[in-house]
Amino acid sequence: MTFLVTGATGTVGRLVVEELLEAGQRVRALSRNPAKAALPEGVEVVAGDLADPGSVAAAFEGVVGAHLINFAGDDYAPLPDGARLVELAAEAGVRRVTVLGGRADGPLEQALAATDLEWTLLHPVEFMSNTLRWWAHTIRTEGVIKEPFGDRLSALVHERDIAAVAATVLVEGGHGGREYTLTGPEAITLREKVAILGTAIGTEVPFVELTVAQARAKWAADGMGEQTIEFLVSALGDTPEIGYTVVPTVREVTGRDARSFAQWASENADAFRE
Repeated sequence: MTFLVTGATGTVGRLVVEELLEAGQRVRALSRNPAKAALPEGVEVVAGDLADPGSVAAAFEGVVGAHLINFAGDDYAPLPDGARLVELAAEAGVRRVTVLGGRADGPLEQALAATDLEWTLLHPVEFMSNTLRWWAHTIRTEGVIKEPFGDRLSALVHERDIAAVAATVLVEGGHGGREYTLTGPEAITLREKVAILGTAIGTEVPFVELTVAQARAKWAADGMGEQTIEFLVSALGDTPEIGYTVVPTVREVTGRDARSFAQWASENADAFRE
């Protein structure tokens, strides 16, 4: 069977490709720039852009299942015509679809719900991999983490577990019409997260808790816009319950325990060292 993976060079998409290959499946990967995709040997890389459904039509041909993302481009803009993508997938005979970051009220998701396709929406909470983006450079250069809301809880999830769920759903089927929240095995505070990372690196990483005013000033100095700053204050200062409530979805779908942040930190420790 052949499976199409969109967003195939992204944090999760690249791992969905690997998971499908490990399961013995044929993989077709969609990329806006196939020459720079750098995916594993044996992957069929095809050109296409989700923002231009016509460019993706051929990629659906002969595909049993497709892993979709509900945004396009580096700026994570909403898909301009998700309904057309769904139409093309159905016309090509695609049977199963997973959607990363699926929104029940989004155009793509609404279009899927109106078809006979076996669709599954995946709702990961905070990605463990965001730690690289936010903290790696700071820890390497300053050796300290300065953030607000030190007691904020998060059930952050390993990106490999997100990919494993997507691949399992696509290959095995039986998850049609489901919406899955994906979390790690535990909820940890920001302070605990810093301590766990320090243990993995092999050196203590001090944590300095900022006030909200100090955080706003720091983020502004980092070049963030006012809208982004206010979003962070809201999201981090009042994390919704779903963001820190552990659920067993990873084990229930894949049969394996969700990976802990300690495991993620150990796997990525070198990125935080000088």
